[in-house]
Amino acid sequence: MKKFKFLLVGALALVLTACGEESKPADVGASTDKIEMEQQVETGGAVTLIDDLGNKHEFEAIPSSVATLNPGMMNILLALGANVTGRPTITSDMKAEVKAIQEIGNPHEPSFEQIAALNAEILIVPLSFQQFAKTVEATGMKIVYSNMNSVDDIKKTITKYGALFNNTAKAEKLVGQIDEEIAKGSTKSTLDALIVYGAPGTYLAALDNSLYGDILNKAGGKNIAADLPATDKFPTYATLSVEKIVERNPKIIMLITHANPGTVKEGFEKQLKENAAWKNLDAVKNNQIIFLPAELFDNPGTQVVEAIDYMRGLLKTAEEAVK
Repeated sequence: MKKFKFLLVGALALVLTACGEESKPADVGASTDKIEMEQQVETGGAVTLIDDLGNKHEFEAIPSSVATLNPGMMNILLALGANVTGRPTITSDMKAEVKAIQEIGNPHEPSFEQIAALNAEILIVPLSFQQFAKTVEATGMKIVYSNMNSVDDIKKTITKYGALFNNTAKAEKLVGQIDEEIAKGSTKSTLDALIVYGAPGTYLAALDNSLYGDILNKAGGKNIAADLPATDKFPTYATLSVEKIVERNPKIIMLITHANPGTVKEGFEKQLKENAAWKNLDAVKNNQIIFLPAELFDNPGTQVVEAIDYMRGLLKTAEEAVK
């Protein structure tokens, strides 16, 4: 059997305005009417942002400072010109402007001391942060929840915060770039693909309703796990059934990981060696077992354009390998 080809670039963290009357602030997120949102920003009126838990947050002016524990949200905020004063822990290489921002941990291990010291106006977090909410809210900081579990979610988030930070023109441009990238893959590939989420001792198959399954679809791929039953705890993932995988014989297997990439890689390699069934897969025979790079797939935000393009390239390479 050929030597496996792993592309390991870094760890991947998985984990997810309308115009009103003068006396009534606009709701960012309550309306999808782009024109109304633009009118609200132009008049300089108050804005009420509705976060992804349905909470309403009123702002009399553009927030002067914002912090986030989500890498994708950080990218969106920076692209929209927001004053980002706190960022998540990032293990991959960073641009100088990102490295200079105060690190405040991750959604599972936030640094409450650093968050409090920031004194930022708002903290944008994933839904899983609710367990820590009271601790942060006690400092007077406003918590805003964001969930980007699909490419459409990312587009809606860009539009929503483009209105909040008075940069709807840039938001429209970013959304347009995503739509253009998706349009390139309008012809679906017949290549059978599988995306595996790995954590130490746990391996799950990404379904179409996960962000990674959605990126695969937008890249033109065919997800062999699409119809597998979702797990109770993780409804966007299915149990990794070796029997089903062998039966469907994926031509490419892509792995993502929340943390400990070395341990996850080692564990998956062990599975491949110990279960002879894996050896017969075309993905194994053709060295198409690949770790997805963290900087593109760790809550990609605006980089979802590059993520789709990257995955499309992987599919093309795998297609050539099986010819």
